[in-house]
Amino acid sequence: MAKGIIEKKARVGEEMLGEREQLVAVLRRAATDSEFLARLSENPQEALKEYYLLTTEELAALASGDIKRIESWVGKLDEKLATWLWSRLAQEKW
Repeated sequence: MAKGIIEKKARVGEEMLGEREQLVAVLRRAATDSEFLARLSENPQEALKEYYLLTTEELAALASGDIKRIESWVGKLDEKLATWLWSRLAQEKW
């Protein structure tokens, strides 16, 4: 009997999200929630704690603004979703 693949899910707000979906959720939230964006800019590790399914590599890519890496996982980002990443690169905090 073949085992089915069970995707890890996490509850973020009211949504159940898989690992890759959490990457997009972070970017969507950063584009629409100015308080979250400010926390993300100040301390990405703290701001991203609730996204506990993200791997260390995914967290590092978000914290550093590694657009190429993130797009390799989730596909091409539209301008709105890429806003956080471009602003992070402009900060040169990484």
